[in-house]
Amino acid sequence: MKKFIIILIAFSFAGCSKDFTERESLTQIAKDNFWKSEADAQLAINGIYDALQDAALYGGVLNNNNNTFSSAGLTMYDCLTDNLYNNYKFQGPGNYMIGIATASTGMFSSLWSASYRGIGRANAAIENIELMPTTLISQDKKNALFGQALFLRGLLYFNLAVYFEDVPLITKVQTLEEAYVPKNTYQEVTAQVIKDLTDAVNFLPATYPAAQYGYATKGAALGLLARVQLYNKNYQAVLDATATLLTLGYSLNASYPQLFTEQGELSREVVFSVRYNQDVSQNGEFFSATFLGNPAIDKNPMPNLVKDFYCTDGKPITSSPLYTPGTLCNNAAQKANRDPRLTASVYFVGDVFLTDRPTVVMRAGPGCAAPNGGGPPTHYGLKKYLRTTSVSSSGISVGNPGGQDFYVIRYADVLLMRAEALIELNQLTTEVYTLIKTVRQRVSMPTVQSVEGASLTQTALRDVVRHERRVELAFEGLRFYDLKRWGDIQNAFNRAIADNVNGYTPIFLPGKSTVFPIPLSELNVNSNLVQNPVWQ
Repeated sequence: MKKFIIILIAFSFAGCSKDFTERESLTQIAKDNFWKSEADAQLAINGIYDALQDAALYGGVLNNNNNTFSSAGLTMYDCLTDNLYNNYKFQGPGNYMIGIATASTGMFSSLWSASYRGIGRANAAIENIELMPTTLISQDKKNALFGQALFLRGLLYFNLAVYFEDVPLITKVQTLEEAYVPKNTYQEVTAQVIKDLTDAVNFLPATYPAAQYGYATKGAALGLLARVQLYNKNYQAVLDATATLLTLGYSLNASYPQLFTEQGELSREVVFSVRYNQDVSQNGEFFSATFLGNPAIDKNPMPNLVKDFYCTDGKPITSSPLYTPGTLCNNAAQKANRDPRLTASVYFVGDVFLTDRPTVVMRAGPGCAAPNGGGPPTHYGLKKYLRTTSVSSSGISVGNPGGQDFYVIRYADVLLMRAEALIELNQLTTEVYTLIKTVRQRVSMPTVQSVEGASLTQTALRDVVRHERRVELAFEGLRFYDLKRWGDIQNAFNRAIADNVNGYTPIFLPGKSTVFPIPLSELNVNSNLVQNPVWQ
C-alpha cells in the first residue's frame, strides 16, 4: 500500500471538518451510521495516517508550499539545532534559533493543532473499534487496527511531550463542553505513551501482506517504545524493547544513498514510515521538494556538521592526513576521502543536483565572486531525501508535492539506541562494538577497535555513539531529541554561532531554547491552559 486513503473523516474526528458549525451533527452521524463494518474501521485508521501527512508533522515545507504558507514541521526540526540553518526564517525554526519566536509563531500552533487532530482521530478509533463485535470485524483485524491506533496516538503524544513537555492528555472522544482541559505533566503524558505502545506491541502483527505495507507493526511499536525509554533514560527498558525487535527480521539497506530515495522505501531497514504517492493531488509531501536554482535553499547544512564527518581512515578531519580543506567558495575538495554518508547527505559547491539539468550546479553563498554567489549561506546544500530530477516521470515539477516516504524509525537507529543503552548501563561488552560496527560497515567505515581502540571507557564509548548518531541520522529530525536528552542544546547553539554563517546569529535563551510555548491561540480559547513558565 503506497498511499493511505486520503479521505478526511468528517465524523467524530476532532479537527476534520472545516465547517465547525456542523460539529455536533457530524458527531451524531458517526455514532449512528459509522463503525458498522470492517471497512468503516479501516477508513477511520487511514484517517489517522492521513493526519501524519500534515506539513507540521511529516509533510514538510518548501518556501510556502504552493501558497499555503505552511510552517516548518518535524521533518525540518534539525533546523532547531547545529545541523541545519533555516534560511527562510519565517518558516519558524530560524526565528526560534535567533530568539525572536513568540507564542504566536505559527510553527508552534501548527504542530499543536496537527498533533491533536491526529489524536482526536486516534481516540475515536480506539473508543469505537474496541466496541465492535466480531460479527462485524474479525478479531485479528480488530487487534491490528486497535494496535495501530494506540501506536499512532503514542507517536503523536511523544512528539508533543518532547517539544512542549506539559500538554493536555486527552484519551477519549470529547464533546465541545469537555474540550477545555488543563495541561498534564510530562510524566503523566509519557506514562500514557508507554502504556499505549506496550499495549500496541501485544496487538500488532510483525508483518502485513505486501499490499498493506506501511501500516504500523509490532516492530514499529517496539522501536518507538525504545525511543521513548531512551529519552527518559530508562536504559534497561531500551534493551528489553530492542532485544525483541532484533528478532523480527530487520536489516540495514545495502546502499545508504539509495535508502533515501523512492527505490529504498521497501527496504527491511524501514521500521516505520509516513507514506506518500506522487500524483496530481496536493498530498503534502514537500520535504523532498527543491528549487531549480539551488537545492532546498531554505534549509542548509551547517559547517560544524560537515566537519564532524570523519575521513575514510576513521579519523576526524583535524587529525587525518586524508583531509583536504578547499576554500570557502570552492569547498568541493572537502568531499575527498570522507565518510560516504557525507556525500549522501550534503551537496558541495559545483555539484549537479538535478541530473536532467547538468549545467546547473550548486553555487557558493554570500561573499563569493561570480559565477558563485547566490547559493546557500552556509555554502553547503541539503541532499538527503531531495529529488534529483526537475520533473518526475509523470510530469510533476520538483517544487510540487512528491512521493518520497519519510522514515520515522529505521533499523540503524534501533542498533544505535541499543548500543547507547548498553553504554549508559556501563555494560561495555563486545556487543556495543558489534552494534556500531554493523552501522559503520554498511558504508565501509573502520571499526571502533581499529581506530578509536578496544576496551574504551564509558565516556569514550559515549562520545563514539553520539558521533555515530549525528552522522548516521543527520537531517532526519532526531537531532533536537538527542541534544535535549543529552543536555547539550546550549553547546549546540555555541557550535552554530561559531560557524559564523552570513546573516545568522543564534541566541541561546535559557529555558526557551529547550521547550516550545503553548500557542497563544490555544491560551486565548482555553482559560484552563497555563503558559509554560519560561515563556510567561
